[in-house]
Amino acid sequence: MKIGNVTLDNNIFLAPMAGITDIPFRLLCREQGCGLTYTEMVSAKGIYYNDEKTKRLTAIDSDEGKVALQIFGSDPGIMAKVTERLNDSDACIIDINMGCPTPKITKNGDGSALMLDKDLVGKIVREVSKASIKPVTVKIRKGWDEDRVNAVEIAKIAEANGAAAIAVHGRTREQFYSGKGICQHTCDRQWRCFLTGRCQENAK
Repeated sequence: MKIGNVTLDNNIFLAPMAGITDIPFRLLCREQGCGLTYTEMVSAKGIYYNDEKTKRLTAIDSDEGKVALQIFGSDPGIMAKVTERLNDSDACIIDINMGCPTPKITKNGDGSALMLDKDLVGKIVREVSKASIKPVTVKIRKGWDEDRVNAVEIAKIAEANGAAAIAVHGRTREQFYSGKGICQHTCDRQWRCFLTGRCQENAK
């Protein structure tokens, strides 16, 4: 499997989880055959302002194999400048978090709150992609709530602005981590029709 110019051993990925996917956990998952692991989500502003605790979250062990570094934020300029710094990191992919549902993240317009602003999504992905020498991916949700299910639209915007891959948490922000996912929703067929840049109306 390939994401941009990165070749992976398999399609088994460890999702980014705050407070969980640190170096020891990632090493364990790598030992068990995981093809790609993710760091915990890292604040772009924290890196930008040289916060030491934040910078420690970007550390990657030489034995980890392929690791994606996930950043979050809502300022395209800061996101781009931070991405330039991360070009020297051992991460093989830069991932943008647009899926975190926690209030302390969304109240600042970060995480899944970005799905409410399509123009900003495009700007962030475009600026980060321009700044990165590594493939850029995006993590999104099904939408903000059941009245605003827009995963397909956001995925198309992300891809059009340079994203090499998109991961979807199949629940809305309102659902947090429980409830029916995307497979039970009427947008499922629409999502299946979005074949990475080749949206086919009659895809099955």
